[in-house]
Amino acid sequence: MAPETLQPRADSALPEQAMAPQPWRIHSVRPDVASNEVFSWTLYPEPGVEPGPPPAPGQFNMLYLFGVGEVPISVSAITADGGIVHTTRAVGSVTRTMQDLGPGAVVGLRGPFGTAWPVEQARGRDLVLVAGGIGLAPLRPVIHAALERRDDFGHVVICYGARSPGDMIFRDELEAWGARDDLDLRITVDRGTAAWRGDVGVVTQLIDRGGFDRRNTLAMTCGPEVMMRFAAASLERRGLKPEDIFVSMERNMRCAVGFCGHCQIGSQFVCRDGPVFPYPVMEPAFRIREL
Repeated sequence: MAPETLQPRADSALPEQAMAPQPWRIHSVRPDVASNEVFSWTLYPEPGVEPGPPPAPGQFNMLYLFGVGEVPISVSAITADGGIVHTTRAVGSVTRTMQDLGPGAVVGLRGPFGTAWPVEQARGRDLVLVAGGIGLAPLRPVIHAALERRDDFGHVVICYGARSPGDMIFRDELEAWGARDDLDLRITVDRGTAAWRGDVGVVTQLIDRGGFDRRNTLAMTCGPEVMMRFAAASLERRGLKPEDIFVSMERNMRCAVGFCGHCQIGSQFVCRDGPVFPYPVMEPAFRIREL
């Protein structure tokens, strides 16, 4: 008998959009770094397609290239007229093929899947967002939500780390966020340039500056797992309780419904039980080297 964790759940009746890719058309393509290694698509459903529910911040869709394959991509924005924005790094055969597609191409989409960032739980509290590299993309809808309802939150602190100034994504928005008086944007890079005048170093140094109420703060972090582990440790040193820290796991997912077991970490399936987890759920896994 297969392990119990791989058995279909009793509530495993899934809507069609969870299992069969629906045709969505690329409306626009935006290169997010000069090399086009990171790019954003804005997608709209083809006529006759009934979209699933709007993705919540932190959820992901499965994008399917006909004849090539399928990949999970987090939602980085929802447009006012219902378009979905996905931001992707070209790192494998499917995403490198995606890199060559332009406006007008049709791809398959199923979803949304997964758990969401606890935006409502953060209402009335300070909000700290810690992102590394392309990990800013899954947190971007949280920033949009916080700015749309700015009075619902206390101090909003964004700590963003990138490999170099040229690797920073959403540069126009970063500039706009940095100009706001009601937002504390902190940016660091691993390697500076002659023109760079900002911080150089790890993102945890930005957390250590404080500027938020340790007794009434909720934190969300997304990026490389080693970065999230050290970010959580820094947040705990600043006085946050572990249960007030949330992480988004960037694991390769195949089926998106918890059946194949490819993204299993202990008893958790990232696609089904995540990708957003309370930090105490993932903390034991973070202590295992090379997991």
